[in-house]
Amino acid sequence: MTKPTVYPKIDMSATKSHGDCTKVVDVQNIELTESPSSHDHPDHNNALRPPSWIAALSPAERQDLEKKLKRKIDWRLMPAVLIMYFLNYIDRNNIAAAKLANLERDLNLSSVQYQTSVSILFVGYLLMQLPSNLFLNKFGKPAIYLPCCMIVWGTISAATSACTSVTGLYVVRFLLGFVEAAYFPGCLYYLSCWYTRSELGLRTAILYSGSLLSGAFSGLITAGVVSGLDGARGFHAWQWLFILEGSATIFVAFACFFVLPNFPRTTSWLTEEEKSLAVWRLEEDVGVDDWVGGEKQTFWQGAKMAFTDFRTYVLVSILSPPSRILPRVCMVLLFCIVASGTVTNFFPTVVQTLGYSRIHSLLLTAPPYVLAVIVTFANAWHADKTGERYFHIAVPMCVAIVAYIIAATTTHVAPRYLSMMLMVPSVYSSFVVAISWVSNTMPRPPAKRAAALAFINARGAALHGGHGGELCYGVCCGVCGDGDEDDSEQAK
Repeated sequence: MTKPTVYPKIDMSATKSHGDCTKVVDVQNIELTESPSSHDHPDHNNALRPPSWIAALSPAERQDLEKKLKRKIDWRLMPAVLIMYFLNYIDRNNIAAAKLANLERDLNLSSVQYQTSVSILFVGYLLMQLPSNLFLNKFGKPAIYLPCCMIVWGTISAATSACTSVTGLYVVRFLLGFVEAAYFPGCLYYLSCWYTRSELGLRTAILYSGSLLSGAFSGLITAGVVSGLDGARGFHAWQWLFILEGSATIFVAFACFFVLPNFPRTTSWLTEEEKSLAVWRLEEDVGVDDWVGGEKQTFWQGAKMAFTDFRTYVLVSILSPPSRILPRVCMVLLFCIVASGTVTNFFPTVVQTLGYSRIHSLLLTAPPYVLAVIVTFANAWHADKTGERYFHIAVPMCVAIVAYIIAATTTHVAPRYLSMMLMVPSVYSSFVVAISWVSNTMPRPPAKRAAALAFINARGAALHGGHGGELCYGVCCGVCGDGDEDDSEQAK
């Protein structure tokens, strides 16, 4: 093939043909690849050229090879990232369950101190997301980087059991957020390096179901620990909770070293043909090659490119001026979704305001999350299948509005629990489609996409753990009561 000519720092908003060249846009370095046949076939000016062995395949053969490749990657990648995110979220939010296991009493925490210990995690979480994603893009080996981060955060989570004062709790929670920040934005970028836009919604739902399943099982695990291990070997129930869940995280992290793939070009257990097909699928889907090698990836240049592009601030890459209104609506919508989701930071406390015992309250936290997994899968699958995004985001949010109205206007147990059953599935099924929409439309090059995804997720996390968390906790404690067993009348 003719060697491409590189013209640095030219940005175009649409693909245009120029004579006998194929122009690839939406990158800082535009490649003009000479097309020998374009003089005779002007309609082929914008055609991508696959590797010769892929071009020789029939459509049926190509489809069969892609299915085998996707199946191979799915079985190695998706169960691992789901379990890792399950433990990531459990280690992040187990403080909410520990509250019902008398964490506040044993550490002499006030309500404000407890809420601060929840929110301070997001300080470290915000600080580390962008540098972590840029490093992951430069390093190019997520199969090593993500499990290493997991081992560290598991160790920190287990160390929470040794806290004896509010100061120690603050320090541990800050460090936990600092290390956990590597995972979710890194995984969003990780998945976008393997799957095409039409495949990403369902895979994002599978990833995010880890957090939903953690909400379901966290209450069950805590109920078992509180009823069976409180006082065992001199440890309180909340201490056993941190020890067991942190240890499980470390064990799974070591297993993931042997399971996870790296990027398509750096995965050792793929054949050369499979690597070539994986790379070509992404290039064909977007029109530009993706991650090539660590030596070709910038570090802070990626952040500069993301922050100087106004499209980052409206969440999506805009290819034509008429579509500029939609991303601004999407940004406001995503912020609203994240704000609505802050209730999960204190969900066991919210459920306990129904007036049941600690064990029953912990058990009642599970059904809303189980339903959320089912609804999220169905919504994401249908969004991918139809290619429609707006209604798959807006309709669940309308259901969430109804759920919050019910929760705010009634004191009866049944409708209040119904509202809890509705608010978790509706909020998170909407969020998964919205975040995969962002991933689908992030621009090349990879360093810029990694930085933009981290920045967008950090903005959402700021609302989720900062002012959104304070507002949610204020509503829980000020309107619903503090959730104590003997305070059901105040809760009502």
